[in-house]
Amino acid sequence: MAMSAATHRVLRRRGPLGVGPTVILLLGAVYCLFPVSWVVVAATKSRAELFTTAAFAPGTGLLSNIADLAAYRDGVFWLWMLNTILYAGGGALLSTAVSAVSGYALAKYRFPGRNLIFNILIGGVLVPAVVLAIPQYLLFSRIGLADTYWSVLLPQILHPYSIYLARIYATAAVPDSLLEAARIDGAGHWLTLRRVALPLMVPGMVTIFLFQFVAIWNNFLLPFIMLGDDQKFPLTVGLYTLLAAGANQPSLYNLIITGAMISLIPLIALFLTMQRYWRADLSSGSVKA
Repeated sequence: MAMSAATHRVLRRRGPLGVGPTVILLLGAVYCLFPVSWVVVAATKSRAELFTTAAFAPGTGLLSNIADLAAYRDGVFWLWMLNTILYAGGGALLSTAVSAVSGYALAKYRFPGRNLIFNILIGGVLVPAVVLAIPQYLLFSRIGLADTYWSVLLPQILHPYSIYLARIYATAAVPDSLLEAARIDGAGHWLTLRRVALPLMVPGMVTIFLFQFVAIWNNFLLPFIMLGDDQKFPLTVGLYTLLAAGANQPSLYNLIITGAMISLIPLIALFLTMQRYWRADLSSGSVKA
């Protein structure tokens, strides 16, 4: 159906307002992608090309850089990669499970102290992780878990912001009437959670998982403080040790840049794989509307 003249006038008036946010988003995208594109290009340069060619001129040494990185200290980089996958994947899965159950309970159950618990969680969001790092190290040292995989995994499980997101999503996505119908049919609390609530919370849980995975993948301070054995290092700490050694061995800079580029690949693949859950949620929301 043809639009009326009034509609055309409204669209013309809103035109400049729509351009502004688009330009700001494009500038933000360029700002975020600039260092990533530099790392990708620099990883293709050989040792001679890294400091002699233009910043965004591709080089010819990508394959040799990857081979040198794989051979460095008998392939310790790939051990760091496996450690990072363990920390990020395991920590994100456990954190998502705890956050989903906790957020659902806070959203759908009435019990004494519920608001107090939620307010404490909100307060926990405001506490920087750097403030907790040293007390956590002292605690894990006392119980003998410092310099172990658990010292990096366990602090990541309980995340106040993830519980907050799960509560908000459970409130919006899980209707009380549906829960009441499940209880009338004889379903208990755990069966209702497993069969009714969690399937409806999947898009929110995917969001929590991605946030936690990226946060743990990029975490530097906690493993840097907790771990002393470089065989347990994640990529962030491992590449930092390479960078520190590069002050005396400039030839290591190619390995550092190549390792940084390779460390981006799992994050990109994860986002491309899991974005379909968001699209499904948006599509279902449009159908319901």
